[in-house]
Amino acid sequence: MAKLSLFLGCIVPNRYPGIENATKICLEELDLDAVDLPGASCCPAPGVFKSFDKGTWLSLAARNVVISEKMERDVLTICNGCYASLADANIELKNDPEMKAQTNMCLKGIGMEYQGTVEVRHIIELLYEEIGPEKLKSYVTTPLDLKVALHYGCHLIKPTKERKLGNSENPTFFDELVEATGAESVDYTDKMMCCGAGGGVRSGHIEESLEMLEHKLACIQRAGVDCIVNACPFCHLQFDKGQLAVNEKFGTDYSIPVLHYSQLLGLALGISPDKLGIEQNAVQNLEFLAKVYEINAGIR
Repeated sequence: MAKLSLFLGCIVPNRYPGIENATKICLEELDLDAVDLPGASCCPAPGVFKSFDKGTWLSLAARNVVISEKMERDVLTICNGCYASLADANIELKNDPEMKAQTNMCLKGIGMEYQGTVEVRHIIELLYEEIGPEKLKSYVTTPLDLKVALHYGCHLIKPTKERKLGNSENPTFFDELVEATGAESVDYTDKMMCCGAGGGVRSGHIEESLEMLEHKLACIQRAGVDCIVNACPFCHLQFDKGQLAVNEKFGTDYSIPVLHYSQLLGLALGISPDKLGIEQNAVQNLEFLAKVYEINAGIR
């Protein structure tokens, strides 16, 4: 197993520190060698920076990778957008000598040089490829009696030729990791549809963003699940705080709890919900909170 540097991105430290804590607890429980990536900046967001100035995007992304290269550790991301930005930049620089040279000209000004000696991993991809669902089950101490609406997110599965995680239209790897916790991954209409946050949609086209989210929430609610599970803090933000905006705009009353996979896994590892930051969300469903505390206490 490779040594890892944990790239937190922007949203987790600033909005959902519970996801950071949950991730670190899970990494420790699984005996994975991961340390913080000191001095990391924004990834930067691929849907914005890359679209406007590819050179700037590559240089900023490469700077983060170089920090990890100096540590001789692969980069571990817990966000689909961060994964897309850093992994795609890393692949492009490894395979394009001219772009690598141009990027290193920029990095030279801050005393850095991109070598291409490490990989960029997503926590879901890492757990699936390096541990696997069956072995992960052996770590579970508290099987979860929960029905889950799983949201893969766009950047985790596409571009398919780079991700290499199976069929991007009907993937199963994330579902398998969810079910390794004892939870049931429930199928629902338009499961693979975007949440409406990425690509600058939430920032620049909020009306369309909320319409997309309301459709997803309606499909999820009809499926009769206990919670939504994701592996991307930006999707998490959209499903969590976005629910409040959807309720205000459309007069709905959605109150569907939202968990990052590290929080779901933490529950299955017997960690108390308060240590996993589950109560930090904007959506506070008291029935769900009572249920996860009962699961943690062994009552259910």
